[in-house]
Amino acid sequence: MTLTIVDTDAALEAVLRAPEAQREAKLRDLLAPMADQFRYFPGEVDLVQMHLLSFGCALDRHVAETRSALALFREHDAWRRIGEALSRAIEVQAAATPSILIPDLTVLLVPGDVGDAHFMGPLRGFSGNGSATGFIWLTVWPTDENLARLEAAAVHELNHNLRYAPGGVVWDPSSVTVGEQVVSEGLADAFARQLYGEPGYTPIGVPHLQDEAVLRKVVSGLGVQGMQSFTAWVHGDASAERFGVAPVGLPTGAGYAAGNRLVDSYLQASGLSAAEALHVASADIIGVGALSLGVARAEADL
Repeated sequence: MTLTIVDTDAALEAVLRAPEAQREAKLRDLLAPMADQFRYFPGEVDLVQMHLLSFGCALDRHVAETRSALALFREHDAWRRIGEALSRAIEVQAAATPSILIPDLTVLLVPGDVGDAHFMGPLRGFSGNGSATGFIWLTVWPTDENLARLEAAAVHELNHNLRYAPGGVVWDPSSVTVGEQVVSEGLADAFARQLYGEPGYTPIGVPHLQDEAVLRKVVSGLGVQGMQSFTAWVHGDASAERFGVAPVGLPTGAGYAAGNRLVDSYLQASGLSAAEALHVASADIIGVGALSLGVARAEADL
């Protein structure tokens, strides 16, 4: 397989130094290697708009701050660290599942929009997308927390990539359940923790790891179908409201917290590592995990 880390360092610096009227076209060229990430979207996707919708840095404001963010990534050797982390994680996963086919992988790191209150507040300056096999898109504001966990964040997204790669779990956007998404977040965090310890927890879920009410509420929605339901049940009410989805009464990161608990309970009971459990069906993980956590089986039915 080939691992390509897009050179957003020099390229995005050039975008931000260009006259404002030229920046959008230059950014579109920079993002071109990521176009196939949206191959299943209906119609042609405008990559600049996807960047902005994914909390990517603005082109017409906070330019000095964004350039400072790039400088911090440079200072912390972000691109090399991400590449080395992914190479290591691929070796670990291949050893745990020898028959797996590792796809070529293209990785993009960009600063987020420091002026976006939702991104910088509830989301803690981080958004990642590894859902389309072959691509990882990391939108990050370089806080101390985010800089410290760059490796873990990249490995988390890699786990999604490999779970849904050909030969793995089949993802049908219309019928996929909240349970699958919750389990996938828990597995991705568990894999990141297998390699990097505590930084492997996605920060938005950490405050709710021991909240029994949050666990039971999330478990009550595990059978809900369709990707349109994930924002409310996995990311929580604040994100649901941001994207015009009906909230369901959950705090930010609730699905991550519940996913970690279900997956950890399953791994403890099964004796498997997170890497070994990559392709285990979510129904199996939920069944064992819910029983271990004392969640009523009826609440966990898919």
